[in-house]
Amino acid sequence: MFEKVQVFEDRYEELSEKLCDPATVSDPEKYAQCMKEYKSVEPLALKYREYKKASADKQEAEELLEENSSDREMKEMLEEEIASLGADISALEEELKILLLPKDPNDDRNVIMEIRGGAGGEEAALFAAVLFRMYSMYAVRRGYKLEIMNAADTELGGYKEISFMLTGEGAYSRLKYESGVHRVQRVPETETQGRIHTSTVTVAVLPEAEDVEVNIDPTELKIDTFRASGAGGQHINKTESAIRITHLPTGLVVECQDERSQYKNKDKAMKVLRSRLLEAERERQQSEVAAQRHDQVGTGDRSERIRTYNYPQGRVTDHRIGLTLYKIDDILNGSLDEIIDPLITAARSSQLGSQEN
Repeated sequence: MFEKVQVFEDRYEELSEKLCDPATVSDPEKYAQCMKEYKSVEPLALKYREYKKASADKQEAEELLEENSSDREMKEMLEEEIASLGADISALEEELKILLLPKDPNDDRNVIMEIRGGAGGEEAALFAAVLFRMYSMYAVRRGYKLEIMNAADTELGGYKEISFMLTGEGAYSRLKYESGVHRVQRVPETETQGRIHTSTVTVAVLPEAEDVEVNIDPTELKIDTFRASGAGGQHINKTESAIRITHLPTGLVVECQDERSQYKNKDKAMKVLRSRLLEAERERQQSEVAAQRHDQVGTGDRSERIRTYNYPQGRVTDHRIGLTLYKIDDILNGSLDEIIDPLITAARSSQLGSQEN
């Protein structure tokens, strides 16, 4: 393991020098490439330096202990320090193992999220709006930029469906665990007898696809324009700015009507289409290696019920890792890291276990 880590530290040193080289600084493209790689290897290199320092400190303490074995007070102090450093070294070894795990190539990408009301009619549409608000507030906390791609709202303020892009460092790495069925248990505003209803909302999380990754033949696209429709608004139904793109080979249909400009709507719709095609290919590859799915913590199966939001009990339960938090208000206000961090830890543990076996 340490031979692998040493390679990363050597590369980190090399990149540090390159980033200070005037030839690199004067070339924006080269500088950006070096900086991207530098950031990717930095956590591992710095953690390895921590490990080497702790190991050197432990060795020094052991040598001092040997020299001062007759001094009881010094001996006790050194034994305590050696035990503490030993624990630190073990923890650092585990952290290095995690940092050496194969990285999801999509982790650094921006993300396109699609929220759709499922079972429950208008109540599901209203909860889709609640989830959109939750992700919007999470984006603010993480410093992500949010851009709505398309929205089909309802008269009561819900969403039949809404798609949006989150732009920011590591957006996909954190939000990929949100893909699946989200279940809500609460008393709807329209319920007169106070009965608790159960509704569902599906969330799809797609890494943004680059143009070069997905080859789309323009002759395989059917592009229709139509007037935007929705619950209201001055611009609704006045101009044919909305776009519907059908990818004929797969039957995928993408609509975008959020912008006033037909060109902007087409551009957004193409981004969504490319990401859906990339995701379809990823799912096809994963299904060919079914065992891989068992090593993942629900990152893509949209039919999987991943989480329940129970309003009467103030409870949010993530079923994949058996995590229950009685903090529904905090979570719906964007405190998602309390769920996402344990999911990441569980996914890494699963990866480690599969590698060791």
